[in-house]
Amino acid sequence: MQKLIEANLYKSELIPVSGKLVERYNKCLIKLGFTPTKLKNFLIDGIGWSPEIAEEKGDLNYLNNGEANPHGIIITPLQKGKPVYFPFHTFDRDMMKHIFKVYGDKIKDITRDSAICIDFDQKIDAFYEPLDVLKYNTIRINFHFMNNLYHQQREQLELIEKFKRDYNFIDEDVHAELLKSAKKYGDLRDRDLELPAIDFKVSSFYTRAFGGVYVLRDFISPIVIFEDKKWHKEVIKDTNYEVLIFHIEQKELMVKLREHIIIEYNLETAVKTERYERIKKYEMSLHLKKTEHPIKDILSNPILYKSYLNKLDIDTRKKVMSVERYLEKLETSNQFKIADIVDPKMFDALHKPHSSLEARHQDLIWKLLVNVAPKDVLYWYWYDKEDFYDKFEAWDESLKDWVVETISNNI
Repeated sequence: MQKLIEANLYKSELIPVSGKLVERYNKCLIKLGFTPTKLKNFLIDGIGWSPEIAEEKGDLNYLNNGEANPHGIIITPLQKGKPVYFPFHTFDRDMMKHIFKVYGDKIKDITRDSAICIDFDQKIDAFYEPLDVLKYNTIRINFHFMNNLYHQQREQLELIEKFKRDYNFIDEDVHAELLKSAKKYGDLRDRDLELPAIDFKVSSFYTRAFGGVYVLRDFISPIVIFEDKKWHKEVIKDTNYEVLIFHIEQKELMVKLREHIIIEYNLETAVKTERYERIKKYEMSLHLKKTEHPIKDILSNPILYKSYLNKLDIDTRKKVMSVERYLEKLETSNQFKIADIVDPKMFDALHKPHSSLEARHQDLIWKLLVNVAPKDVLYWYWYDKEDFYDKFEAWDESLKDWVVETISNNI
């Protein structure tokens, strides 16, 4: 992981937290029903998630009260526009953008001396079965202040009114109450501390609940795709919903996505792209064993690349070059079928979201395609960082160098 850190490719936009901010963060954790952290310094992302606290607690989802009840914490306006590094849903980033768009100025004021606890209310107290994820519709975003600052403001204003009544301006007890409130919470008279709940409409999305589920419901018919085989087996018994259900490894999935105009491919166009070169080179790297040259050099140097390609056994060579072989054969006859020549995963990896899709759906479908066939290291890094980081650790050191260089050159 050190290579990624040095190249600023590993959670490089996290915000450092220390001192008073740690205290405020812990008060939010307690308010949300969690145990405080013992760490004195840590980093947080746009939604308030910390990799260090996740490691300390041994729980990546430590800001969730069960899979149906996610939360967030805002302790600084610097969180505005920052990435959400471990989103529980693909719409988490958009929710945080929405929050700062609506309440950016108020957040800046409130976080001067307080913190904001966020409750993302999906109107679901708990999940009981996998297709409960279909109940996602409108997320109600509720805000709670550390130390109940809004209520303290109301009490302070009431004290001020009390001070103005009759002869209370000479009452030492009233003076003491006002001073106590002012010392503890500051002058709250002109602070705008109201953050009414706001709604966020959900369309198609991915959630980590039930081992990972894609819900595509903005197309010809609703499609639900499971990453976990156990939950997929359980849900196909459910006849209460009129939805198409797939496991992410089912061959029929890609066919259905093409039929529903969600994805598309054009191999003749694809082979001319840098993306194809990345996919082909990564595929080749998986078959390079005990090389005399560093893998980075083999993948970067055309002469070495051809040399090692020809050293592969014939079946592996056909797999790596299967797309180009198919297109060459197609020039002589249209009788050849993709499935007979092109490696299935190479073929899957060369799909892309359909050109007719709205921008809000493009990222979700790219993530799905990356999960179906993780072959393009750049898109893998862009659309599923956690899985990318996990796999990166096990790669050959020289392959890591090539991957880091490839990503850095495209950012």
